[in-house]
Amino acid sequence: EGDELSKLEKDLVLVAACGIKDPLRKEVPEAVRKCQRAGITVRMLTGDSLLTAKNIAKECGILTRDGTAMEGPDFRKLAPHAQQEVLRLRTLPNGQVQTLQVLARCSPQDKLTIVKCLKAMGEVVAVTGDGTNDAPALKEADVGLSMGIAGTAVAQEASDIIIMDDNFSSIVQSVMWGRSVYDNIRRFLQFQLTVNVVALTICLVGAVTGFGTPLKPVQLLWVNLIMDTFGALALATEDPTADLLNRKPYGRFDKLVNAHMWRNITVQGI
Repeated sequence: EGDELSKLEKDLVLVAACGIKDPLRKEVPEAVRKCQRAGITVRMLTGDSLLTAKNIAKECGILTRDGTAMEGPDFRKLAPHAQQEVLRLRTLPNGQVQTLQVLARCSPQDKLTIVKCLKAMGEVVAVTGDGTNDAPALKEADVGLSMGIAGTAVAQEASDIIIMDDNFSSIVQSVMWGRSVYDNIRRFLQFQLTVNVVALTICLVGAVTGFGTPLKPVQLLWVNLIMDTFGALALATEDPTADLLNRKPYGRFDKLVNAHMWRNITVQGI
């Protein structure tokens, strides 16, 4: 049998060499640019070879000229503080960002390590994944996003959000809606606190000075239930706009009612 094969393998002529490529979806590069414009650092963690990963990352805009690409075994050899330095975001004088953008030959433990390092650095981390081996990183992340079509049941169970169309651009939409809801809650709180702080102050001053409360219970109910409610609901139901993606995200330790809002509440109350 071996001799027959050796005879067949003689005097062969190469007719063609074929390469197979899984093309990017046309909307992915634009979605990556929108994420980067919104202050979101996009990283690729893949099991592919370094060359393949770099080519795909450049094609979709993840890997920039000054970005870093390395392999999982090299990353695992680094000490914990060195791993954080590799992941740290640096803005260069030319405006480019320098950080780890591509990790090839990546194991599930590498993904989990990166999530833990970023959280230890105070970053808010979102992870996308579709396989069972992505479940630990999806569970550890602040926001885990799994695929609804190609994703396994284990990955979907470990995630917080399931992307039903498996499209990266849907993540951009979720970011826009999340920022809109957060801003609407802030508007609602600022409006409500302004009205209630003024009403409370008037009642308190009237009771302390002995002149009596200028606002009766029925009047307070009218202000809170009728006038206040509809105005606050109007502020809390604004639809998201594309302008929400043109600013940096809020940090992990940002307050819901910040100093700027308290200043507005005080000035408007007076």
